[in-house]
Amino acid sequence: MAHDVLISNGETLGGVLAAAPDPGDGTAPPGSEKIVTILEWGKWIFTAAAVLGGLIIAGRMILAHQRGDDAQMGKLGIFLAACVLAGVIPNVIDALA
Repeated sequence: MAHDVLISNGETLGGVLAAAPDPGDGTAPPGSEKIVTILEWGKWIFTAAAVLGGLIIAGRMILAHQRGDDAQMGKLGIFLAACVLAGVIPNVIDALA
């Protein structure tokens, strides 16, 4: 068939990929605790930045509303989309791992 790629010994690429060995659960390499600590710190820093960013945008929206302007609504949408992505990406990574 046109979608099958032949390898030099006559096997298809799908057959070669299907025969890949299963690495199992594996164990964490030495020193991986430090990486986990860095990731946990990053999560806390991002959460603090998100809260601070939300407060800044809220303050700007208050000032814009007093002036009769709604220019901050786009920034609020971007902020909310970033927060949703930050909440969903770890779950996707966990599902793939």
